[in-house]
Amino acid sequence: MAKQDYKTLELPAKYTPKKSEPYMCPEQQAYFYQILMAQKQELTDGKTDTLNAVRNGDSGDATGVGDDADNASAAQALNMNLRMSERDNNLLKKINAALERLENGKFGFSVISGEPIGIPRLLARPLATMTVEEQEEYEANK
Repeated sequence: MAKQDYKTLELPAKYTPKKSEPYMCPEQQAYFYQILMAQKQELTDGKTDTLNAVRNGDSGDATGVGDDADNASAAQALNMNLRMSERDNNLLKKINAALERLENGKFGFSVISGEPIGIPRLLARPLATMTVEEQEEYEANK
C-alpha cells in the first residue's frame, strides 16, 4: 500500500487526532498541516492590513497636522503596528519551521530528545518543539 500524502488527504469534517491511532500517521499529519496552513494564511492575509496601516501612519498625513496629543497618538499607533508586524513575522517563521518538520517527518517529535511531544500538547500548541518536561526545564533555566 502506497504511503498517503498528508497534504492532499481529505479528513472527515469533525476529525481530531486520537491516541488510538499510530502517532503521526498520515491523518494526524494532514490535520496539523491544515491547522498550520490556516494559521499561515490568516497571518499573510492580515499582513497587508498591517503594512497599509504602517504606510498610512508613516506617510506624514497624520503627523505634524494636529496638536501634540494627536501626533503622539499617531506615533504610538505606528509603533504598535510595527511591533504587531514583527510578532507576525516571528510567528510566520515558526509556522514555516513546523511545516518543514512535517515535510521531513520530524513534526511531533522533540527537537532535543526526539521523543514524541504528544497529541494533547500539539492540539494545544501545534508549534511546540519540545515535550512539556523539556519546555519546563528550558524555561526554568532561562
